[in-house]
Amino acid sequence: MKKLFISAIFIFTAFGSFSQSLSYQDLAILFSQDDKNGTARFTAMSGAFGALGADISSININPAGLSVFNNSLFSGTFNSRNTEINSNYYGTNLANQNQFTNLSQAGAVLVFDSAYKSDWSKFAVGINYRITKDFNNNFLAQGNSGVATFTEYPLDLNNPPLVYDIADEQRFNNFFAGELSEVNFGFSSVYNQKLHVGLGLNFYDLNFNQQSTLTEFNSDVNGNELDANLYQENFTTGTGFSANLGFIYRANQSFRFGLSYQTPTWFSEVIEDSNIVDNDGFFGDTEIIVSEDNLIYDNTANNFFPSQQLFYRLRTPSKLIASTAFIFGKNGLISLDYSNKNYKGINLSEDDFSAENQAFQNDFRNTHNLNIGTEWRLDKFSVRGGYSYEQSPYENNNFNNGSALQLDDVTGYSFGAGYNFGNFKVDFAYSNSNRTGAYNFYSGFNVDASNITLDNRFFTGTVSISL
Repeated sequence: MKKLFISAIFIFTAFGSFSQSLSYQDLAILFSQDDKNGTARFTAMSGAFGALGADISSININPAGLSVFNNSLFSGTFNSRNTEINSNYYGTNLANQNQFTNLSQAGAVLVFDSAYKSDWSKFAVGINYRITKDFNNNFLAQGNSGVATFTEYPLDLNNPPLVYDIADEQRFNNFFAGELSEVNFGFSSVYNQKLHVGLGLNFYDLNFNQQSTLTEFNSDVNGNELDANLYQENFTTGTGFSANLGFIYRANQSFRFGLSYQTPTWFSEVIEDSNIVDNDGFFGDTEIIVSEDNLIYDNTANNFFPSQQLFYRLRTPSKLIASTAFIFGKNGLISLDYSNKNYKGINLSEDDFSAENQAFQNDFRNTHNLNIGTEWRLDKFSVRGGYSYEQSPYENNNFNNGSALQLDDVTGYSFGAGYNFGNFKVDFAYSNSNRTGAYNFYSGFNVDASNITLDNRFFTGTVSISL
Protein backbone atom coordinates (compact mmCIF):
# COMPACT_ATOMS: atom_id res chain seq x y z
CA MET A 1 0.00 0.00 0.00
CA LYS A 2 1.34 3.41 -0.89
CA LYS A 3 1.39 5.78 2.06
CA LEU A 4 2.46 9.07 0.58
CA PHE A 5 1.74 12.71 1.31
CA ILE A 6 1.81 15.55 -1.24
CA SER A 7 2.54 13.15 -4.10
CA ALA A 8 6.19 12.56 -3.28
CA ILE A 9 6.85 10.66 -6.49
CA PHE A 10 6.04 13.71 -8.61
CA ILE A 11 7.95 15.96 -6.28
CA PHE A 12 11.12 13.95 -6.26
CA THR A 13 10.97 13.31 -9.99
CA ALA A 14 10.71 17.04 -10.60
CA PHE A 15 13.39 17.78 -8.07
CA GLY A 16 15.73 15.06 -9.26
CA SER A 17 17.40 17.47 -11.69
CA PHE A 18 18.38 19.89 -8.90
CA SER A 19 19.00 17.99 -5.70
CA GLN A 20 21.68 18.98 -3.24
CA SER A 21 20.48 16.49 -0.59
CA LEU A 22 21.13 12.76 -0.53
CA SER A 23 18.86 10.69 -2.75
CA TYR A 24 17.01 7.57 -1.56
CA GLN A 25 19.73 5.56 -3.23
CA ASP A 26 22.40 7.40 -1.21
CA LEU A 27 20.43 6.93 2.01
CA ALA A 28 20.06 3.19 1.40
CA ILE A 29 23.85 2.86 1.01
CA LEU A 30 24.51 5.04 4.05
CA PHE A 31 22.11 3.03 6.23
CA SER A 32 23.84 -0.19 5.10
CA GLN A 33 27.25 0.80 6.43
CA ASP A 34 28.93 -0.20 9.69
CA ASP A 35 31.53 1.74 11.72
CA LYS A 36 32.64 -1.50 13.44
CA ASN A 37 32.42 0.05 16.90
CA GLY A 38 33.12 -2.29 19.79
CA THR A 39 35.28 -2.81 22.83
CA ALA A 40 38.79 -1.35 22.79
CA ARG A 41 40.21 -4.87 22.36
CA PHE A 42 37.90 -5.48 19.40
CA THR A 43 38.78 -2.09 17.87
CA ALA A 44 42.54 -2.47 18.40
CA MET A 45 42.44 -5.73 16.41
CA SER A 46 40.32 -4.15 13.62
CA GLY A 47 37.33 -6.35 14.48
CA ALA A 48 38.97 -9.62 13.34
CA PHE A 49 37.06 -11.83 15.81
CA GLY A 50 35.04 -14.19 13.63
CA ALA A 51 37.06 -17.26 14.69
CA LEU A 52 38.13 -15.95 18.11
CA GLY A 53 35.08 -15.00 20.15
CA ALA A 54 35.49 -14.27 23.86
CA ASP A 55 34.69 -10.59 23.24
CA ILE A 56 31.14 -9.29 23.60
CA SER A 57 31.52 -7.22 20.40
CA SER A 58 32.02 -10.42 18.38
CA ILE A 59 28.31 -11.20 18.87
CA ASN A 60 27.63 -9.16 15.73
CA ILE A 61 30.39 -10.90 13.74
CA ASN A 62 29.79 -14.51 14.83
CA PRO A 63 27.50 -15.27 17.80
CA ALA A 64 29.21 -18.66 18.21
CA GLY A 65 32.03 -16.78 19.94
CA LEU A 66 29.92 -16.29 23.08
CA SER A 67 30.58 -19.85 24.26
CA VAL A 68 34.35 -19.26 23.99
CA PHE A 69 34.03 -17.16 27.17
CA ASN A 70 35.11 -18.97 30.33
CA ASN A 71 33.39 -16.54 32.73
CA SER A 72 30.50 -14.13 32.75
CA LEU A 73 31.52 -10.56 31.97
CA PHE A 74 30.23 -6.98 31.57
CA SER A 75 31.94 -4.30 29.49
CA GLY A 76 31.29 -0.66 28.61
CA THR A 77 33.09 1.49 26.05
CA PHE A 78 33.52 5.22 25.44
CA ASN A 79 34.57 6.37 22.00
CA SER A 80 36.03 9.72 20.90
CA ARG A 81 36.16 10.50 17.19
CA ASN A 82 38.09 13.27 15.47
CA THR A 83 37.23 13.67 11.80
CA GLU A 84 38.87 15.94 9.27
CA ILE A 85 37.02 16.43 5.99
CA ASN A 86 38.89 18.23 3.21
CA SER A 87 36.91 19.47 0.22
CA ASN A 88 38.18 20.61 -3.17
CA TYR A 89 35.72 22.38 -5.45
CA TYR A 90 37.12 23.90 -8.62
CA GLY A 91 40.55 24.47 -7.08
CA THR A 92 39.41 25.82 -3.69
CA ASN A 93 40.50 23.67 -0.73
CA LEU A 94 38.77 23.82 2.65
CA ALA A 95 39.42 21.79 5.82
CA ASN A 96 36.63 20.94 8.28
CA GLN A 97 37.27 19.53 11.78
CA ASN A 98 34.69 17.58 13.80
CA GLN A 99 34.98 16.07 17.30
CA PHE A 100 32.43 13.69 18.86
CA THR A 101 32.29 11.53 22.00
CA ASN A 102 29.75 8.83 22.85
CA LEU A 103 29.03 5.61 24.71
CA SER A 104 29.63 3.34 21.75
CA GLN A 105 29.15 -0.08 23.39
CA ALA A 106 27.76 -1.73 26.52
CA GLY A 107 27.04 -5.42 26.98
CA ALA A 108 27.25 -8.55 29.06
CA VAL A 109 27.63 -12.29 28.59
CA LEU A 110 26.47 -14.97 31.02
CA VAL A 111 28.19 -18.37 30.90
CA PHE A 112 26.59 -21.57 32.23
CA ASP A 113 28.16 -25.01 32.58
CA SER A 114 25.83 -27.89 31.80
CA ALA A 115 24.27 -29.43 34.92
CA TYR A 116 24.08 -32.82 33.20
CA LYS A 117 26.57 -35.11 31.54
CA SER A 118 26.35 -34.09 27.93
CA ASP A 119 28.46 -33.45 24.86
CA TRP A 120 27.04 -29.91 25.01
CA SER A 121 29.12 -28.85 28.01
CA LYS A 122 28.67 -25.08 28.11
CA PHE A 123 26.04 -22.50 27.21
CA ALA A 124 26.29 -18.73 26.96
CA VAL A 125 23.84 -15.90 26.39
CA GLY A 126 24.78 -12.34 25.59
CA ILE A 127 23.24 -8.92 25.12
CA ASN A 128 25.07 -6.00 23.63
CA TYR A 129 24.33 -2.41 22.63
CA ARG A 130 26.49 -0.57 20.15
CA ILE A 131 26.43 2.35 17.74
CA THR A 132 26.49 0.75 14.31
CA LYS A 133 26.88 3.98 12.33
CA ASP A 134 27.58 7.48 13.66
CA PHE A 135 26.29 9.97 11.07
CA ASN A 136 27.48 13.16 12.80
CA ASN A 137 29.64 15.19 10.43
CA ASN A 138 29.68 18.50 8.59
CA PHE A 139 31.69 20.07 5.82
CA LEU A 140 31.84 23.22 3.70
CA ALA A 141 32.74 23.42 0.02
CA GLN A 142 33.12 26.56 -2.07
CA GLY A 143 34.51 27.65 -5.42
CA ASN A 144 33.34 28.75 -8.84
CA SER A 145 32.14 26.30 -11.47
CA GLY A 146 31.25 29.06 -13.91
CA VAL A 147 27.63 27.83 -14.03
CA ALA A 148 24.80 29.95 -12.58
CA THR A 149 21.53 28.18 -11.74
CA PHE A 150 19.64 30.99 -9.93
CA THR A 151 19.46 33.43 -12.84
CA GLU A 152 16.26 35.40 -12.10
CA TYR A 153 14.87 37.50 -9.27
CA PRO A 154 11.22 36.49 -8.60
CA LEU A 155 10.21 40.05 -7.60
CA ASP A 156 11.79 41.68 -10.67
CA LEU A 157 9.39 44.17 -12.34
CA ASN A 158 11.69 44.93 -15.28
CA ASN A 159 10.50 44.00 -18.76
CA PRO A 160 12.30 41.98 -19.80
CA PRO A 161 13.56 40.81 -16.39
CA LEU A 162 17.27 40.97 -15.61
CA VAL A 163 19.24 37.78 -16.15
CA TYR A 164 21.99 37.02 -13.61
CA ASP A 165 23.78 34.35 -15.61
CA ILE A 166 27.39 35.15 -14.65
CA ALA A 167 28.54 32.85 -11.83
CA ASP A 168 30.81 34.47 -9.25
CA GLU A 169 30.91 31.80 -6.52
CA GLN A 170 29.04 28.82 -5.02
CA ARG A 171 29.06 27.56 -1.44
CA PHE A 172 27.66 24.34 -0.03
CA ASN A 173 27.31 23.90 3.73
CA ASN A 174 26.25 20.41 4.82
CA PHE A 175 25.37 18.91 8.23
CA PHE A 176 24.73 15.23 8.98
CA ALA A 177 23.48 14.16 12.41
CA GLY A 178 22.07 11.10 14.15
CA GLU A 179 23.04 7.46 14.48
CA LEU A 180 22.08 3.90 13.68
CA SER A 181 22.25 1.81 16.86
CA GLU A 182 21.58 -1.85 17.52
CA VAL A 183 20.85 -4.22 20.38
CA ASN A 184 22.09 -7.81 19.90
CA PHE A 185 20.76 -10.89 21.67
CA GLY A 186 22.86 -14.01 21.24
CA PHE A 187 22.89 -17.67 22.28
CA SER A 188 25.80 -20.08 21.90
CA SER A 189 26.86 -23.55 22.95
CA VAL A 190 29.91 -25.79 22.47
CA TYR A 191 29.89 -29.44 21.38
CA ASN A 192 32.68 -31.80 22.49
CA GLN A 193 34.86 -28.79 23.36
CA LYS A 194 35.49 -28.30 19.65
CA LEU A 195 32.45 -26.99 17.80
CA HIS A 196 30.92 -23.67 18.91
CA VAL A 197 27.57 -22.76 17.37
CA GLY A 198 25.55 -19.61 17.86
CA LEU A 199 22.48 -17.63 16.88
CA GLY A 200 21.94 -13.88 17.19
CA LEU A 201 18.93 -11.56 16.89
CA ASN A 202 19.62 -7.90 16.14
CA PHE A 203 17.27 -4.94 16.58
CA TYR A 204 18.06 -1.54 15.05
CA ASP A 205 17.03 2.02 15.78
CA LEU A 206 17.61 4.59 13.01
CA ASN A 207 17.77 8.36 13.49
CA PHE A 208 19.24 10.48 10.73
CA ASN A 209 18.96 14.05 9.53
CA GLN A 210 20.62 16.17 6.88
CA GLN A 211 20.53 19.96 6.73
CA SER A 212 22.20 21.64 3.78
CA THR A 213 22.41 25.15 2.38
CA LEU A 214 23.44 25.94 -1.19
CA THR A 215 24.46 29.56 -1.77
CA GLU A 216 25.09 31.21 -5.13
CA PHE A 217 26.61 34.61 -5.88
CA ASN A 218 25.75 35.65 -9.44
CA SER A 219 25.72 38.85 -11.51
CA ASP A 220 24.49 40.19 -14.83
CA VAL A 221 26.36 41.89 -17.69
CA ASN A 222 25.92 45.31 -16.03
CA GLY A 223 27.42 44.24 -12.69
CA ASN A 224 24.12 43.90 -10.79
CA GLU A 225 24.40 41.15 -8.16
CA LEU A 226 22.12 38.33 -7.01
CA ASP A 227 22.63 36.24 -3.86
CA ALA A 228 20.53 33.08 -3.47
CA ASN A 229 20.22 30.60 -0.57
CA LEU A 230 18.45 27.24 -0.92
CA TYR A 231 17.97 25.32 2.36
CA GLN A 232 16.91 21.66 2.41
CA GLU A 233 16.36 19.31 5.34
CA ASN A 234 15.52 15.66 5.82
CA PHE A 235 14.66 13.87 9.09
CA THR A 236 14.50 10.07 8.93
CA THR A 237 13.60 7.52 11.60
CA GLY A 238 13.01 3.78 11.47
CA THR A 239 13.40 0.40 13.15
CA GLY A 240 14.88 -2.77 11.72
CA PHE A 241 15.67 -6.40 12.39
CA SER A 242 18.26 -8.96 11.28
CA ALA A 243 19.56 -12.34 12.43
CA ASN A 244 22.94 -14.00 12.25
CA LEU A 245 24.21 -17.49 12.86
CA GLY A 246 27.60 -19.16 12.72
CA PHE A 247 30.08 -21.68 14.00
CA ILE A 248 33.70 -21.84 15.20
CA TYR A 249 35.61 -25.11 14.97
CA ARG A 250 38.75 -25.78 17.03
CA ALA A 251 40.82 -28.04 14.78
CA ASN A 252 43.51 -28.20 17.44
CA GLN A 253 45.04 -26.04 20.17
CA SER A 254 46.71 -23.78 17.61
CA PHE A 255 44.21 -23.44 14.78
CA ARG A 256 40.52 -22.66 14.52
CA PHE A 257 38.21 -21.44 11.78
CA GLY A 258 34.70 -20.07 11.58
CA LEU A 259 31.89 -19.17 9.24
CA SER A 260 28.91 -16.91 9.85
CA TYR A 261 26.04 -15.39 7.91
CA GLN A 262 24.07 -12.25 8.65
CA THR A 263 20.70 -11.83 6.99
CA PRO A 264 19.69 -8.55 5.40
CA THR A 265 18.38 -5.95 7.80
CA TRP A 266 14.70 -5.34 7.20
CA PHE A 267 13.50 -1.84 8.06
CA SER A 268 9.76 -2.40 7.99
CA GLU A 269 8.82 1.28 8.19
CA VAL A 270 11.15 4.19 7.54
CA ILE A 271 9.57 7.61 8.11
CA GLU A 272 10.98 10.65 6.35
CA ASP A 273 10.01 14.29 6.95
CA SER A 274 11.43 16.73 4.42
CA ASN A 275 11.01 20.29 3.18
CA ILE A 276 11.95 19.29 -0.38
CA VAL A 277 8.53 20.30 -1.68
CA ASP A 278 7.58 22.57 -4.56
CA ASN A 279 7.08 25.98 -2.96
CA ASP A 280 6.67 28.75 -5.51
CA GLY A 281 8.80 26.77 -7.95
CA PHE A 282 11.66 26.13 -5.50
CA PHE A 283 12.25 22.78 -3.81
CA GLY A 284 13.28 23.93 -0.35
CA ASP A 285 13.28 27.14 1.68
CA THR A 286 14.66 29.83 -0.63
CA GLU A 287 15.85 33.40 -0.09
CA ILE A 288 17.04 35.69 -2.92
CA ILE A 289 18.33 39.26 -2.72
CA VAL A 290 19.61 41.58 -5.45
CA SER A 291 21.76 44.70 -5.31
CA GLU A 292 19.28 46.99 -7.11
CA ASP A 293 16.19 46.22 -4.98
CA ASN A 294 15.62 46.58 -1.23
CA LEU A 295 13.02 43.82 -1.14
CA ILE A 296 14.04 40.27 -0.17
CA TYR A 297 12.35 37.33 -1.84
CA ASP A 298 11.58 34.59 0.71
CA ASN A 299 9.22 31.72 -0.10
CA THR A 300 8.59 31.18 3.66
CA ALA A 301 8.00 34.88 4.44
CA ASN A 302 4.30 34.28 5.21
CA ASN A 303 5.12 31.55 7.77
CA PHE A 304 4.37 28.95 5.13
CA PHE A 305 6.81 26.09 5.59
CA PRO A 306 5.61 23.24 3.32
CA SER A 307 6.84 19.76 4.09
CA GLN A 308 6.10 16.20 3.15
CA GLN A 309 6.12 12.89 4.98
CA LEU A 310 7.01 9.64 3.23
CA PHE A 311 6.81 6.05 4.48
CA TYR A 312 8.89 3.34 2.85
CA ARG A 313 10.66 0.04 3.51
CA LEU A 314 14.33 -0.79 3.14
CA ARG A 315 16.24 -4.06 2.91
CA THR A 316 20.01 -3.69 3.41
CA PRO A 317 22.70 -6.19 2.25
CA SER A 318 23.32 -9.62 3.69
CA LYS A 319 26.87 -10.56 4.70
CA LEU A 320 28.94 -13.75 4.72
CA ILE A 321 32.07 -13.92 6.92
CA ALA A 322 34.81 -16.57 6.77
CA SER A 323 37.38 -16.46 9.58
CA THR A 324 40.51 -18.18 10.78
CA ALA A 325 42.82 -17.78 13.78
CA PHE A 326 46.22 -19.05 14.83
CA ILE A 327 46.79 -19.37 18.58
CA PHE A 328 50.35 -19.45 19.99
CA GLY A 329 49.59 -20.86 23.43
CA LYS A 330 49.21 -18.10 26.02
CA ASN A 331 51.67 -15.86 24.20
CA GLY A 332 49.59 -14.47 21.37
CA LEU A 333 47.40 -14.92 18.32
CA ILE A 334 46.78 -13.81 14.75
CA SER A 335 43.25 -13.61 13.37
CA LEU A 336 41.82 -12.96 9.92
CA ASP A 337 38.25 -12.25 8.75
CA TYR A 338 37.09 -12.09 5.14
CA SER A 339 33.57 -10.86 4.42
CA ASN A 340 31.42 -10.52 1.33
CA LYS A 341 28.61 -7.97 1.45
CA ASN A 342 25.79 -8.14 -1.09
CA TYR A 343 25.04 -4.51 -2.05
CA LYS A 344 23.14 -5.70 -5.12
CA GLY A 345 20.57 -7.07 -2.66
CA ILE A 346 19.50 -3.64 -1.39
CA ASN A 347 15.83 -3.00 -2.04
CA LEU A 348 13.48 -0.05 -1.50
CA SER A 349 9.74 -0.70 -1.48
CA GLU A 350 6.26 0.64 -0.66
CA ASP A 351 6.47 3.07 -3.58
CA ASP A 352 7.84 3.30 -7.09
CA PHE A 353 11.57 2.88 -6.46
CA SER A 354 12.12 1.00 -9.72
CA ALA A 355 14.92 3.34 -10.86
CA GLU A 356 16.78 3.05 -7.55
CA ASN A 357 16.39 -0.73 -7.37
CA GLN A 358 17.57 -1.09 -10.96
CA ALA A 359 20.62 1.02 -10.11
CA PHE A 360 21.48 -1.33 -7.23
CA GLN A 361 21.51 -4.19 -9.74
CA ASN A 362 23.45 -2.36 -12.46
CA ASP A 363 25.81 0.02 -10.68
CA PHE A 364 26.64 -1.67 -7.38
CA ARG A 365 28.52 -4.84 -6.48
CA ASN A 366 29.24 -7.40 -3.83
CA THR A 367 32.18 -6.09 -1.84
CA HIS A 368 35.26 -7.95 -0.58
CA ASN A 369 36.44 -6.85 2.84
CA LEU A 370 39.37 -7.93 5.00
CA ASN A 371 40.20 -7.55 8.71
CA ILE A 372 43.45 -8.73 10.28
CA GLY A 373 44.24 -8.57 14.00
CA THR A 374 46.92 -9.72 16.38
CA GLU A 375 47.42 -9.79 20.16
CA TRP A 376 50.50 -10.59 22.25
CA ARG A 377 50.53 -11.05 26.01
CA LEU A 378 53.26 -10.18 28.50
CA ASP A 379 51.93 -11.60 31.76
CA LYS A 380 48.89 -9.40 32.55
CA PHE A 381 49.73 -6.81 29.92
CA SER A 382 48.60 -7.17 26.28
CA VAL A 383 49.49 -5.29 23.11
CA ARG A 384 47.38 -5.43 19.93
CA GLY A 385 47.29 -4.27 16.34
CA GLY A 386 45.13 -4.57 13.26
CA TYR A 387 44.49 -3.66 9.64
CA SER A 388 41.20 -3.34 7.72
CA TYR A 389 40.17 -2.91 4.11
CA GLU A 390 36.63 -2.28 2.88
CA GLN A 391 35.81 -2.15 -0.80
CA SER A 392 33.60 0.57 -2.20
CA PRO A 393 30.11 -0.68 -3.19
CA TYR A 394 30.10 1.42 -6.39
CA GLU A 395 30.86 -0.45 -9.61
CA ASN A 396 31.90 2.75 -11.38
CA ASN A 397 32.65 6.14 -9.90
CA ASN A 398 30.15 8.27 -11.77
CA PHE A 399 26.95 10.07 -10.91
CA ASN A 400 24.82 8.83 -13.79
CA ASN A 401 23.00 6.46 -11.42
CA GLY A 402 21.38 9.27 -9.40
CA SER A 403 23.80 9.31 -6.47
CA ALA A 404 24.88 12.56 -4.84
CA LEU A 405 27.57 11.02 -2.62
CA GLN A 406 30.10 8.39 -3.69
CA LEU A 407 32.96 7.09 -1.53
CA ASP A 408 35.97 5.03 -2.55
CA ASP A 409 37.58 2.09 -0.75
CA VAL A 410 38.43 2.61 2.92
CA THR A 411 41.59 1.39 4.61
CA GLY A 412 42.47 1.58 8.27
CA TYR A 413 44.91 0.50 10.92
CA SER A 414 44.65 0.19 14.68
CA PHE A 415 46.67 -0.60 17.77
CA GLY A 416 46.07 -0.73 21.50
CA ALA A 417 46.90 -2.23 24.86
CA GLY A 418 45.21 -3.63 27.93
CA TYR A 419 45.89 -4.70 31.49
CA ASN A 420 44.18 -7.50 33.37
CA PHE A 421 43.78 -6.82 37.09
CA GLY A 422 42.00 -10.14 37.63
CA ASN A 423 38.28 -9.46 37.90
CA PHE A 424 38.77 -6.02 36.36
CA LYS A 425 40.22 -5.17 32.93
CA VAL A 426 41.08 -1.88 31.25
CA ASP A 427 41.72 -1.59 27.51
CA PHE A 428 42.57 1.29 25.20
CA ALA A 429 42.76 1.57 21.43
CA TYR A 430 43.59 4.02 18.68
CA SER A 431 42.35 3.49 15.15
CA ASN A 432 42.56 5.48 11.94
CA SER A 433 40.63 5.10 8.69
CA ASN A 434 40.90 7.10 5.48
CA ARG A 435 38.86 7.32 2.32
CA THR A 436 38.25 9.66 -0.58
CA GLY A 437 35.06 10.40 -2.46
CA ALA A 438 32.94 13.04 -4.11
CA TYR A 439 29.74 14.96 -3.34
CA ASN A 440 27.69 16.24 -6.26
CA PHE A 441 25.43 19.02 -4.99
CA TYR A 442 24.45 20.12 -8.52
CA SER A 443 22.88 16.91 -9.76
CA GLY A 444 21.44 17.43 -13.24
CA PHE A 445 23.82 20.21 -14.24
CA ASN A 446 27.13 20.07 -16.10
CA VAL A 447 29.03 20.80 -12.88
CA ASP A 448 31.80 18.73 -11.34
CA ALA A 449 31.36 17.17 -7.93
CA SER A 450 33.34 18.41 -4.94
CA ASN A 451 36.18 16.01 -4.15
CA ILE A 452 36.34 15.10 -0.47
CA THR A 453 38.87 13.32 1.73
CA LEU A 454 37.87 11.89 5.12
CA ASP A 455 40.39 11.16 7.86
CA ASN A 456 38.82 9.52 10.94
CA ARG A 457 40.79 9.05 14.18
CA PHE A 458 39.22 7.11 17.04
CA PHE A 459 40.27 6.85 20.70
CA THR A 460 38.48 4.04 22.52
CA GLY A 461 38.49 3.00 26.19
CA THR A 462 36.78 -0.04 27.71
CA VAL A 463 36.23 -1.24 31.27
CA SER A 464 35.35 -4.94 31.77
CA ILE A 465 34.18 -6.52 35.01
CA SER A 466 33.87 -10.25 35.69
CA LEU A 467 30.46 -11.23 37.03
